[in-house]
Amino acid sequence: MASYANLPAPSPEQGLNRYLQEIRKFPMLEPEEEYMLAKSWVDHQDTEAAHKMVTSHLRLAAKIAMGYRGYGLPQAEVISEANVGLMQAVKRFDPEKGFRLATYAMWWIRASIQEYILRSWSLVKLGTTSAQKKLFFNLRKAKARIGALEEGDLRPENVAKIAHDLNVSEKEVISMNRRLSGGDASLNAMVGSEDDSATQWQDWLEDEDADQAGNYEAADELSVRRELLSEAMDVLNDREKDILVQRRLQDQPVTLEELSGQYGVSRERIRQIEVRAFEKLQKRMRGLAADKGMISA
Repeated sequence: MASYANLPAPSPEQGLNRYLQEIRKFPMLEPEEEYMLAKSWVDHQDTEAAHKMVTSHLRLAAKIAMGYRGYGLPQAEVISEANVGLMQAVKRFDPEKGFRLATYAMWWIRASIQEYILRSWSLVKLGTTSAQKKLFFNLRKAKARIGALEEGDLRPENVAKIAHDLNVSEKEVISMNRRLSGGDASLNAMVGSEDDSATQWQDWLEDEDADQAGNYEAADELSVRRELLSEAMDVLNDREKDILVQRRLQDQPVTLEELSGQYGVSRERIRQIEVRAFEKLQKRMRGLAADKGMISA
C-alpha cells in the first residue's frame, strides 16, 4: 500500500485552503480506469496503482470530514483520519463486487472519523455501546428536527420523541443530552476562521458520490451494513444464496467453472444466476435501509 507519508497532509501551518488546492490537482478516475487500477493492486500489489486510487478520492475524504466540524476538534486531524480510512478502503477494495470505490470507501472514511471523535471525547471513552454511539452522533440532528434547541434539560415530550426515533431509552437521551450540554467542549464550536464558511467549503469541494455519501447515518456504519446484508439475504433462494456467497462474499471466490460442475449447468447460467442474485440483494438492501430511515425512500 502507498505510504501515508507520500500523500498531501493537511496542517494548521499549511492551511486547509492550500491543502484543498493541492488535492484538486489529482484527476478523478473513469470507471474502467478505476477497475484496472484496482485489479493491478489486488492481483500484483501495485503500490503505484493504489496511490492513484487514494489520491483520486482525497476530495471525497475531505468532503465527508467537513461534515464533522461541529465536534470542536482540529479539522486538519479529522481530515487526516478520513485519509487513513480511505487508505484502508483501497487496501480492501474488490472491484469484482460491482461497487465503485467511492461507495465502498465512504463506510471506511466515516468509521475512521467516528473512532477518532470517540477517542477524543472523554465522555464516551469508557463503556460506549453501539446504541450510545448512535445517540452521540444523532442527538443534535434529532433535536433540530423537532425544534428542541433549548439549553439544559429537554421537555418530557421531546425526550420521548427522540428516544422513540433513535430506538434508545428515555434515560439514555436525558443522560447524553446533559453530557453534551456541559461536556468537554461545545458541540456548536466551529473550526477555522470566519471566512471558512460551510458554504465556501462544500461548494468548492467536488464529490462524485455526494448523494450516497450524505444518505447514511453516521453511526457504526460498517456494523449496520453487515446486519443489512445478513437480513437482505433472505430474499434469495438457496441456490442463489450459495452461488452469491461463493462468488462474491468469500476471500477466495470460487470460479464459474467450479460452480458449473457443482450444479451441472453451464458457466454462463451460473453467471446469470450470480448477476440476478446480486441485483435482488442490492434492491432488498436499499429497501431495508429506507425502512430503517437510513436513506430516503
